[in-house]
Amino acid sequence: MPVSDDLRRLAEPIWTAQLAHPFVQGIGDGTLDVATFGLWLKQDYLFLIDYARAIGYAAARAPDLETMRGFATVMHETLHVEMELHRSYVDEFGITAEDLAQEPTLPTTQAYANFLVRTAATADFVELAAAVLPCMWGYSELGRALAEQGLPAEERYARWITLYAAEEFAQLAQWCRAIVDAAAEGLSDAALRRVEDAFLTSSRYELAFWDMAWMGESWASTGSS
Repeated sequence: MPVSDDLRRLAEPIWTAQLAHPFVQGIGDGTLDVATFGLWLKQDYLFLIDYARAIGYAAARAPDLETMRGFATVMHETLHVEMELHRSYVDEFGITAEDLAQEPTLPTTQAYANFLVRTAATADFVELAAAVLPCMWGYSELGRALAEQGLPAEERYARWITLYAAEEFAQLAQWCRAIVDAAAEGLSDAALRRVEDAFLTSSRYELAFWDMAWMGESWASTGSS
């Protein structure tokens, strides 16, 4: 069994909870409050900055030129395509570029980003590849699952679903899965446990990210000053 299949099996309860989450289902049926989605959009934009940093580390630490080029392309697409799409998309929700620049990074966003950058800087390459995989793979699965339910009448949410249900996004997830599978070949049991921990931790943060937006997380809500 490829390692990525085993990782997906271990994360099944977390990924099932993501699809069932009221935030995700609210996108799917078009009933999600626009302000709640706006909070998610702003935090996701901030998250992508550090996600791109982690991808940059992956390119620098890649074991071969082909993998380096692949991660370099993902980094470029994140910074120059996906984040630009966010900037144009948020305008439809009454969010300006200035709003994005001034948005504080919330606790869950910061914790997830810090985990990825720390993994990128200190862990083995295969652990880093496993840590960035749930974002690519998970959104592809969610997009396809929601598309199968039928697109909502709310056109802005329908476009979100269509974006992540696209074949191009599925191919990106499959590419990263193949990187993890190849890098995990011949690993010791202890090393495989670290790969599992990286994948499961990112999966848990993905679920927590939906919770953050759904619950309207703030620094005040955490009891921090």
